[in-house]
Amino acid sequence: MSKSSSLAAPVAPARLDASADSAIVRRVRFFIAQKLYIGLFLPLIILGFWQTASSYEWVQPIFLPKPINIIKAFFYMLREQNLLGDIQASLFIVTQGFVYGTIAAILLGLAAGMSRRVELFFSSTINTLRHIPTVAWLPLIVVWLGLGAPAKVVIIAKSVFFPVFLNVLQAIRSIDKNHIELADTLTLSQGQRIRKIVFPAILPAIAVSLRYSAGLAWAIVVVAEGLSGL
Repeated sequence: MSKSSSLAAPVAPARLDASADSAIVRRVRFFIAQKLYIGLFLPLIILGFWQTASSYEWVQPIFLPKPINIIKAFFYMLREQNLLGDIQASLFIVTQGFVYGTIAAILLGLAAGMSRRVELFFSSTINTLRHIPTVAWLPLIVVWLGLGAPAKVVIIAKSVFFPVFLNVLQAIRSIDKNHIELADTLTLSQGQRIRKIVFPAILPAIAVSLRYSAGLAWAIVVVAEGLSGL
């Protein structure tokens, strides 16, 4: 009995390898069946045109270097110029601005959506500020806060604030009136309304706005660091 058990034990890794291989095969078949490979065509075409243009110097190398040179520069910066440290610093700045802007937008959006007076108090100011391009704020914020991290955090928080705020406000306005009437019937408190009706209703809008704002935050930090020279 023990002899047969010892002989059967080594079979387990082989089964795991077989299951892993079958999972990879299933993914490849799904990739081909759904024709997802079509999405690779355009990047490959762009990369081929880029390589051709840089090889024949249709554009000066200083403006359009070869892809291989960019890859070499990337690994050089990774080894010699502390690229990972710079990425971590930028990630920390983006996270700070993203969190501050999101929290302020959700709280103010809830307040404006739940109270008509709060909305009227802030509406004219917010509608004026949100139409000013983010890049236009950079020189003024640099004058106020300098070229360091606080200026970047503020400009990112400002960029994140408006999409989240507007989505939250619009989502509250779109809540089904039957739900509001039910809350009135049950005599729910303001806090209970927010927890049980408002927040579940606006959660999809918050998720969509956060996804958009995350990409916007990374774009803004690139612009801010480029203009500040840091």
